[in-house]
Amino acid sequence: MATRSQARSYSVLLVEDDLADAMLIEEALFEQGMARTIVKAEDGVAALEHLRENVARYPDLIILDLNMPRMNGRELLEVLKADDQLKLIPIVVLTTSAAPEDVSGAYHRHANAYVTKPVNLDDFTRAVQSIDNFYLETAAVLHHR
Repeated sequence: MATRSQARSYSVLLVEDDLADAMLIEEALFEQGMARTIVKAEDGVAALEHLRENVARYPDLIILDLNMPRMNGRELLEVLKADDQLKLIPIVVLTTSAAPEDVSGAYHRHANAYVTKPVNLDDFTRAVQSIDNFYLETAAVLHHR
């Protein structure tokens, strides 16, 4: 079992429509040793398609922007947490909005963490690490069977 001082690395689904933000997040995750693999989706529709095509190999973590075309992050979060299999995947909302209704709405929809952009790498790292290790290990075992 990993301890808090050991670096954990995750398979990540990054749902982000801004290419520059996606590249910065990807670089930060790899530099911090937090990502083993990263799959990018430009909106909620693409993310759902990816998840439904890869049911045998769900990601360990989803990083989700709220403001995207076609299906935004709020809608995707609701769909993910209503699905018996997908609701097990921890979700970090990473968005420009600090509006109280977006923060409370994300937590109401069962997001595991909420970080605002421009992202402070330390805040982002703490948010990911703050997701309980037990939860991540339990979810990984359950949805990789």
